[in-house]
Amino acid sequence: MAISDKQKKLIICLGAALLLALAWLLPGAGLLNPYLVQILMYAGINMILTLSLNLVNGYMGEFSVGHAGFMGIGAYAASILTVWVLPRSWALWTFPAVLVAGGLAAAVAGLVVAFPSFRTRGDYLAIVTLAFNMIVKSVLENLEILGGPRGFLGMPRLTNLFWVVAWVLITVLVLRRLVYSNFGRGITAIREDEVAANLTGVDTRRLKLYAFLISAFFAGVAGGLFAHLLQFINPRSFSILKSTDMLVMVYLGGVSSLTGSLLGAAIFTLLMEILRPLGLWRWVVGPLLLVLLMIFRPQGIMGFREWKWLGQGPGVRGQDAMP
Repeated sequence: MAISDKQKKLIICLGAALLLALAWLLPGAGLLNPYLVQILMYAGINMILTLSLNLVNGYMGEFSVGHAGFMGIGAYAASILTVWVLPRSWALWTFPAVLVAGGLAAAVAGLVVAFPSFRTRGDYLAIVTLAFNMIVKSVLENLEILGGPRGFLGMPRLTNLFWVVAWVLITVLVLRRLVYSNFGRGITAIREDEVAANLTGVDTRRLKLYAFLISAFFAGVAGGLFAHLLQFINPRSFSILKSTDMLVMVYLGGVSSLTGSLLGAAIFTLLMEILRPLGLWRWVVGPLLLVLLMIFRPQGIMGFREWKWLGQGPGVRGQDAMP
């Protein structure tokens, strides 16, 4: 029996509500191990980062390698608000607004990358975004008011499983609506052939600008969640190594696939935790995995495919839907 679009939306809404309820009740009731809750929160934050980067690297076909810079800006902006600006007693109630503010700060920084993207693509854009990541890290290391290389601390632990799950759902919902809209078709046209897209009336500059701003915004939100989970951040947390991890998650799950982003982030987070006994050597796994993926399976697990519940509705042609 076929499920109508209205029934499908109702099932998705009920599923999201159930997921939020479980994320709120299970940790509070002590039914989940605190260690497991911590891993789930890290996985959720990585999902937000992977989804946001996939918008640029997967759907639009650019190659950005400086996403950790946006995460760092969002983390520091959100932390400054909760530590220095807002009263401590307001922290719990203003946390959603603080995360949005961190995302907006990252989106403003996204303009720095968006404008060079009008004239550069591929390897050249990768160099620009890499330089951006290094600049952000260097600036944070030299701002003594923010702790410099020692880092910034004092944030209340406001991030919990409920907020992480809520923002994962928001990110999936927003990006799903975008990629199956005219905006999504426009950035896909840019990926296939930017010159042809321009000639057929696609405003490539405007779409590129929007894509970079949206991607940076969600990376900034993830940074705010990360900062208020650890209660301590330093510039090394947002180095090129972090950007490499994000690339691994995107290409492991598959480009141009929301489902792939969720899978890639979950698998990579779990793999890094399993390999924790290796110490520093586990960080070799990320870059090595990226190289192997590019050689043997560049499309990733779900490249250009989507789970039917996240896919487009009937009557719209595009990506394959998986059962």
